[in-house]
Amino acid sequence: MRKLLLAAVLLLAIIFIVTRLSDLEQIAETFRRGVPLWLLLAVLVHLASVLNNGATLRSLYRLLGLKEGVGRLMMLWCSSVFFTTVTSSGGWGGMAVFVTDGRKRGLPAARVTVASAMYYLYDFVSALLVVGLGLIVLVRRGQLDTGEILASVVLAVYALFLAAWLILAWRSPERLAAVMTKGGSFINRLVRPFVRRRDYLDLQRARSLAHDMGAGLTEVRRSPEGLLLPIALSLSHKALTIAILFLCFLAFSQPFSVGTLIAGYSLGYIFTVVTPTPAGIGFVEGILTLAFSGFGIPVATSAVIALAYRGITLWLSLLYGMLSFRWVGLGPKPEALTVDRTRPLRPPPDLRP
Repeated sequence: MRKLLLAAVLLLAIIFIVTRLSDLEQIAETFRRGVPLWLLLAVLVHLASVLNNGATLRSLYRLLGLKEGVGRLMMLWCSSVFFTTVTSSGGWGGMAVFVTDGRKRGLPAARVTVASAMYYLYDFVSALLVVGLGLIVLVRRGQLDTGEILASVVLAVYALFLAAWLILAWRSPERLAAVMTKGGSFINRLVRPFVRRRDYLDLQRARSLAHDMGAGLTEVRRSPEGLLLPIALSLSHKALTIAILFLCFLAFSQPFSVGTLIAGYSLGYIFTVVTPTPAGIGFVEGILTLAFSGFGIPVATSAVIALAYRGITLWLSLLYGMLSFRWVGLGPKPEALTVDRTRPLRPPPDLRP
């Protein structure tokens, strides 16, 4: 079954790439027009940002008592980007990659779920801090439209939903179990005409997951100072991504300001998350071109900068993800667990009457 799923995802990837060949050709032509040194430095900075994401995940795994290497977590992050883009599954698809890999390696699914959810929450919160500055820049330049406001609101709602989910697991696992059970019952009723032999979702398993998540979050209470490192790493990832945009401006000899970089990053981020196309492909490039041209940059130069920036931050990530997804998906199952047994989970409360 695992190999069948892997084959299906790779088939989707082939279809995705074939349908986007024109975008890839445009990006390749754009790279030929830029200064190679600056573009090479941008690629190296992107590699540093991937390493940064692995370090962020490692800090969260350690916070929850899980031992995992930065290298593998880098691979998992790239795989999650690849999977969510080719399947258009959003952040939930990315979490599924981490949970599936954790289950294969013998890690508690609840802890891995919490770690991945906390990663996305940190990513949203740190991005909102930068996006806030970007919106201020757009207001001062008279470039803020309703679309940017609505997209920012949707991004904030995503962050609030994740925060509420984690807080509920932290403070009241029983209440979270009730919410998940009700949601699971609703989904089972919807799909029952198509799956007649059994429930689509195991409600008892959902209750156990909720209690295990609450128990896993008790690790955070023991070392709350550990919450500071992930936010610092998440903010540094945003700084590295802005540095990539900075190098793209240099590659095409275009003058810029700090405000232009922050506004460009902010627009690229929010419309990558809130977008009608997978990872905002085609859509974000157009938004950035219009935004840069509105800042007084020639349209042709705005377009090549946007293509180069997205070529590095998106398409390189997809390339790494396609390679690492195959490696992660076909990797052998380890014989030993990679859980820190010196910090055991608290058992869930007895639910028997």
